[in-house]
Order: sequence, then structure tokens, then C-alpha cells
Amino acid sequence: MAGRAAMLVNLGTVVMTVLTLASFVEGFGVNWGNIASHPLNPDIVVRMLKENKINKVKLFDADSWTMNALAGSGMEVMVGIPNNLLETLADDYGNAKDWVKENITAYMRKDGVNIKYVAVGNEPFLSAYNGSYLKTTFPALKNIHRALKEAGHTDVMKATIPQNAEVYQSANDKPSEGDFRSDVKQIMLDIVKFFHDNDLPFTVNIYPFLSLYLNQHFPVEYAFFDGNGQTIPDNGKNYDNVFDANYDTLVYALNKAGIKDMKIIVGEVGWPTDGHKYATPKLAEKFYAGLMKNLLRTLGLH
Repeated sequence: MAGRAAMLVNLGTVVMTVLTLASFVEGFGVNWGNIASHPLNPDIVVRMLKENKINKVKLFDADSWTMNALAGSGMEVMVGIPNNLLETLADDYGNAKDWVKENITAYMRKDGVNIKYVAVGNEPFLSAYNGSYLKTTFPALKNIHRALKEAGHTDVMKATIPQNAEVYQSANDKPSEGDFRSDVKQIMLDIVKFFHDNDLPFTVNIYPFLSLYLNQHFPVEYAFFDGNGQTIPDNGKNYDNVFDANYDTLVYALNKAGIKDMKIIVGEVGWPTDGHKYATPKLAEKFYAGLMKNLLRTLGLH
């Protein structure tokens, strides 16, 4: 049975609320990007995370300033490879070897960085990309995995591909009807088989906010975890929030692919605080608080 391995949030103005709640949940981490109007010194970010007992972080690149700040922290790190490098890594195995040497092996030292995952691309099969990375993502993954294995790292870290939840769907919104999107189905089947054969995790980004953003008729409360909205019955289970329904849609899609025991990481989940009528600090806090309580229930801790 597939199960949640870790959950990483994107942080807005409710950062301290999320960090305080997250300190009670093992397996919870944060995403750390470098695109910001007022970026913090990485040393300050690492100290803040450690003070709030956050021990997992997901990066979108291998920025040396950030990596050096994480050295010696003991925090588990997912290092990212941007989409614009996929073609280079796919075309030449030597490029993949060089990338691993410079961005992974260089930090595998005493008091180095505790790298657990390498994210090959970020949501490369998003429909908005119009297939730009369909031919390069899987070859890049295979080359990076091979380079990690050749360097002797695969016993301590795994390669993965963070995918947007858009790569799977259900025709009637019931999770049991879940399957991979038709235009990427074959490549997704090839990838998940490679994952399974090499004991690699499936990483997925799930954003309930987008359901509201993209569909003005979407039931608002179904995006949260209070159980005040609609309920979708399916295979003996009642789904009262879109996050759980979305996650289980992936599980069913994997089951249809013949995979029932794959580790799943929720790579991103979050709620914005500006730019839309539902993007407010109050609703973001409501979402994060509900998410944490939901995770605690899932783990049998609440």
C-alpha cells in the first residue's frame, strides 16, 4: 500500500503558525526557494528552521550558498535540478556525472549536507509546458540515478521527479477512478516502473487552493479540512476534503499501473496569502492548521 513519506509546505505570512504545528509532526518539512524580493541570509533560515524543529527541507536547485549553510545542520535535504538543465543531463551521461560530482559528492563529507533525495526537474509534465520536457525528463532521471549509483550514493539517497497532481485525474472526481493523464500516461507508466524497480519514491505537489482558483463553482469548504462541505463517497470511504481525495486518486492510479507499495512524498502543499479573493492570511492559517491536524490523524497521533 502506498503511504505518505513526508510532507513539505510552502510558507507565507503564517510561517510561525506552520512551524509551531509542524514541530509536532515527524516527516514534515518545508520548501526553500531562492526567488524572493527580500531573500534571507541562508544561515538565518537554517537557524530558524532548527529552532522550530524542522528537520527536512526541499530545494529547487543546488545553490552553493544555501548548501553550505545546510552543511553540518543534520537536516534532511532534497536537492533540486531545474527544468532548464534536463536536456543537458538527458543528452550526455557525462554531464550527469559532472552535476553529481559538483552538487552532491562535494557535500558528502564529514559535517557535510545530509542529502536524502535528488529532485530531477520540477513539475516537468505540467500541461502549461506543452510537452517541453516530455522527451528529456525520463532520460535525465536515468542518467542522474546511474551517476548517483556509480558514485556510491544510492544507499543513502534517492532520485525522484516532483510532479504536479495534474499528471493524474479522475473522470468523475472519485479517487477509485484515478488514472494518469492520457497525454502522459505511457511516459508516467515507464517512470513509475523505473521508480519501482529501483526503489525510488513518487513525489507529488498537491495544492487544494488551485481547485478554487481554477473553478469558480468549486465548493469552498471542500478545500479545507473542517468537514463542513460536501462529501464524496467512494469504495466505502467518505472524502470530505480535496487533499485526501487527490492523494488517493494517485494511489489508485499507481494501483492500476500494478504498483501497490510505492513510497509517496508530498513535495509541496500550501496556500497563498495574496493575489486572489481566497488568498488571505486568515484562510492560509485555516488551511495549514487543518492540514496538520489531518496529518496527525493519519499518523494516529490525534
